[in-house]
Amino acid sequence: MAQSILVVEDENSLRGMIMDYLTAIGYAARGSADGLAALKSFAAEPPDLVLLDIMLPGMDGFEVARQVRRQSTVPIIMLTARAEEADKLIGLELGADDYMVKPFSVRELAARIRAIFRRVAMHSAAAQSAGPAPLVHGEFILDYGKRQLTRSGAACPLTAVQFEIVARLIRQPGRVFSRADLLDAVAEGLNSEAYERTIDAHIKNIRKAVEPDPANPRYILTMRNAGYKFAELPVMAADTGGRHE
Repeated sequence: MAQSILVVEDENSLRGMIMDYLTAIGYAARGSADGLAALKSFAAEPPDLVLLDIMLPGMDGFEVARQVRRQSTVPIIMLTARAEEADKLIGLELGADDYMVKPFSVRELAARIRAIFRRVAMHSAAAQSAGPAPLVHGEFILDYGKRQLTRSGAACPLTAVQFEIVARLIRQPGRVFSRADLLDAVAEGLNSEAYERTIDAHIKNIRKAVEPDPANPRYILTMRNAGYKFAELPVMAADTGGRHE
């Protein structure tokens, strides 16, 4: 079955062009011209990926992304006519996986989509295999087989990109990773022109998933002018048979 893509764009000609191209290369594309229609379409038939314009009539793309993220970790690529850094960071902080600035090449867009689908496929394949033994650190268990992080037994909802970042951090607690180090871990899933500030947006979302109080992080710590590290925690016994930090 073809992977489905929801194209949310109010400009009819652009939406049609994107849908025609995606259909021609084997995807099942459908479109929505505004935010409310997009949410209804998403609820009726969840797609495998969402292309989401920011400037929409009525409900803007930021609010659509916010509502989608409340119920799903489906990949989102934000489309924007503005190149301001703030817009890109807001989109990433809301859980977008990538962004493209208009005007753009539909071939480049397709390449971004393929890169994200490859990452999702790797994430899914790893979840179906036994994988390495779970890594236990404090109250956290990082299960590579399930591609899941739990804290005190509760699953932390993470996208594929977020999982790669937190996995890099938690495997070496106490080590400071620069933003460039963390970009290396997820480069394929990010904008080809990704800059280090995108990591800050992803870290903010990871903290929402793993920290009791994201505004006062205990686990994922910022090291001023250096990067981020995962706090060194007391080793706790676990019955997973996994290796310990």
